[in-house]
Amino acid sequence: MIVAVIGGSKADADSLAEAEAVGRCIAEAGHTLICGGLGGVMEAACRGAREAGGRTVGVLPGADPGAANPYVDIPIVTNMGVARNAIIVQTAAAAIAIDGAYGTLSEIAMALNAGTPVVGIGTWRFSDGNGDADTVIRTGDPAEAVRLAVSAAESAAPRGAAL
Repeated sequence: MIVAVIGGSKADADSLAEAEAVGRCIAEAGHTLICGGLGGVMEAACRGAREAGGRTVGVLPGADPGAANPYVDIPIVTNMGVARNAIIVQTAAAAIAIDGAYGTLSEIAMALNAGTPVVGIGTWRFSDGNGDADTVIRTGDPAEAVRLAVSAAESAAPRGAAL
């Protein structure tokens, strides 16, 4: 299974530690990590995955594969800027959002719209236009985040390509 880790390129020490633990847990569970391939949460998650013997994919916003963080095994250049977020959430069976700014918010929205389950650790909270509850699954524990993401992906309805 391919699991996305989404989050900001700038994050506090706690978020970076959570991202590294999430990456480690993804690898230990035998899954592949996909992310935006740059720094911050993305780099920390890739570091955790690689140190646990996992595989990492970075979908880069630019055209230079050398821009990927040093823990990305497979850099995918897009030259699409933030539009690359759609590739990440369409490729992943589930996404784990950690911290993050507006780019993370857009990825969460794209994922939910595409039917990709999202687990959140210290990330955006919101409701839909009707005031209905947040549809992001919440936890504060990295290992539980991976278990919840995998479980949600396994029980999710087949996804279409709607964005």
